[in-house]
Amino acid sequence: MGLFGKSQQKDPKEQVNEWTSKIRKEGYQLDRQIRSIQREEEKVKRTLKQSAAKGDKESCVILAKEIVRARKSINRIHTSKAHLNSIQLQMKNQLATLRVAGSLQKSTEVMQAMQRLVKYPELAGIMQDMSKEMMRAGIIEEMLEETMDSIDESEEMEEEAQSEIDKVLWEITEGKLGEAPLPPEATVASTSSKYQEVEEEENDEEEAENELKEMQTRLASLRS
Repeated sequence: MGLFGKSQQKDPKEQVNEWTSKIRKEGYQLDRQIRSIQREEEKVKRTLKQSAAKGDKESCVILAKEIVRARKSINRIHTSKAHLNSIQLQMKNQLATLRVAGSLQKSTEVMQAMQRLVKYPELAGIMQDMSKEMMRAGIIEEMLEETMDSIDESEEMEEEAQSEIDKVLWEITEGKLGEAPLPPEATVASTSSKYQEVEEEENDEEEAENELKEMQTRLASLRS
């Protein structure tokens, strides 16, 4: 039975190589998705410029929203690619430890990366299957959902939407629509000026209190 059970298991080296191959393949798929989204973004940009030339502001805002969504999608895919690269690097480390220790080792880095990748729609199914295989191989433990890391993209979009849309409109229409993004120096300057105003107000209050105390002291000496 022991011999029969052993024959059902994959060779650890073959298993790691198989995971590495799958991860590399998914990375290529994500690259294709990025290029596809970028091509669509260029089409939307051209349409937005045409709408701006016609003075159709309402259409421009709708198209700017699409560009914001496209850019957020690209950023999200780049993040997932970074997690895939992290797992790929850890798989190389697993092969190194396999040669030395003769067995696969647990990895918190793989665990964390897998937990994040399962949340990406593009990779959810593949990562779930791979995580089960890694659990059986002893590389990761049972995965629990990280509620702190799960962000509702719709809520985040609402918070940042208007400023992002204004930036895109300003960029694509060369300043005809939207608002120019505030430079970091201006933000810092405005913040520091506010602090300066607060400090000046506090100083004025202290001076007024000191003057009042001096007057009270003089009045007390006159009474005596």
